[in-house]
Amino acid sequence: MSEVKKIIIDEDWKSRVAAEKEAASRTHDPAPEGDATAEPAAQSSNPQERRARPPLPPPSFDLLIAGFVTEAMVALGQLPHPLSGKYEPDQQHARYAIDMLEVLAEKTKGNLTPDEDRGMRDVLHQLRMAFVALGQPASE
Repeated sequence: MSEVKKIIIDEDWKSRVAAEKEAASRTHDPAPEGDATAEPAAQSSNPQERRARPPLPPPSFDLLIAGFVTEAMVALGQLPHPLSGKYEPDQQHARYAIDMLEVLAEKTKGNLTPDEDRGMRDVLHQLRMAFVALGQPASE
């Protein structure tokens, strides 16, 4: 004879989980957002915290490429290093950033719009030429 399994449904589980979450957040968070006890950002001693952050742009293929291009340009000494503020060419890092763009171009081949494909080819060409020029002595 087959044993019949009884299913017990606990109707109250959602409200218990919500209450537990709320209790846990109160013990871990110093003050929830909007709480009167929270220190407003405008009263912060750090000037960077006082400024509101601008909204992030929506993720896009162009923005992804721009990140690698910026990294390559910094490594090529065409832009200042964000931490030191100095123009510090680094051939190994430049080669790496260009290689990453080449991998991305290869993996997305056939899936890009004509404008994206043309932009990718153009930027890779420009970065490669800048890399070659980096290895040559400056003309006087």
